[in-house]
Amino acid sequence: MISYNLIKKVLFKFEPETAHNISEAGLKSLPYLFPINSYMKSKNFVDDAKLTQEIFDVKFSNPVGLAAGFDKNCTMVKSMQALGFGFTEIGTMTPRPQDGNPKPRMFRYPEAKSVQNAMGFNNKGAHEVLKNLKAVYPYEIPIGANIGKNKTTPEDLALEDYKSLIKKFEASCDYLVINISSPNTPNLRDLQNEKFISELFTMANSLTNKPILLKIAPDMEPKIAIDLCNSAVNAGAAGIIATNTTIDYNLVPGCQDFGGLSGACLTEKSYNLFKELAKELFGKTILISVGGISNGKQAYDRLKAGASLIQVYSGLVFEGPSMVRKINEEILELMKQDGYMHISEVIGADLK
Repeated sequence: MISYNLIKKVLFKFEPETAHNISEAGLKSLPYLFPINSYMKSKNFVDDAKLTQEIFDVKFSNPVGLAAGFDKNCTMVKSMQALGFGFTEIGTMTPRPQDGNPKPRMFRYPEAKSVQNAMGFNNKGAHEVLKNLKAVYPYEIPIGANIGKNKTTPEDLALEDYKSLIKKFEASCDYLVINISSPNTPNLRDLQNEKFISELFTMANSLTNKPILLKIAPDMEPKIAIDLCNSAVNAGAAGIIATNTTIDYNLVPGCQDFGGLSGACLTEKSYNLFKELAKELFGKTILISVGGISNGKQAYDRLKAGASLIQVYSGLVFEGPSMVRKINEEILELMKQDGYMHISEVIGADLK
């Protein structure tokens, strides 16, 4: 197979969004290239009983998932095992189609192994995405659906957007994620307050029994984040995903002054907030850690800190399609070194 370093040299000659579109075209085609897809799945997909968990009443063969933002329109689900993922999350979807923010709106910083995006929930809208989702669900790996309000929906009508999305997607996914933490929709993060969160999850749980999670930003003070997450859990949230991208532009000198940063620059910030959240919430709800994870040691640390699952995205840009396999293999090796027989012994080990 062609090495990713060679592919990366070609892809990096294109603007980041163009490179993403090229990658999407390839991954959409991959299931139809059966020998290649089968080879990549056998090479990259780690299905080891030591890593298997049942969460939300579904099987997760390994704990590494694709974070939202990559497969916005649910066009690449059938290629996810070929990349090694134990689960995937589509979206963010909005009720109506949305073009997103003006271009250019994605930037890469190779020296910092980081990416900045100001996409703005660009997607084909709930109706079209649901058609794609229904064509693949249920699938061999769990599928999460990440949902957000339209840019033009005022804050006082935001609940109606989330209500319509929950009703539309709840029967065709394994879990739902409420996204009010993207920095790229004006005033969206203003919804990260206890009153709105309580109303939102109370409403959501009156509509469905499907697990609904809250995804939060990394830029809050820990106490505020903890109070917010407690409000969500008390109102029926089935889990917390921490964290989304950051607007701390000091992390990458010379970056743009808009959009959200992800990748290696976010590793420490995301991990530190996650640890504070887990001290309060571990054992009360399912915790998923995301933000700057690109190797097994980082993933293992998040698991020990209380994460049942982890998610990646930006690391793929720099490390390529073998990254997820390496993460899972490194987790298994670290478990062996520490004498753990199953991932359940690792999760929250630092808190026990």
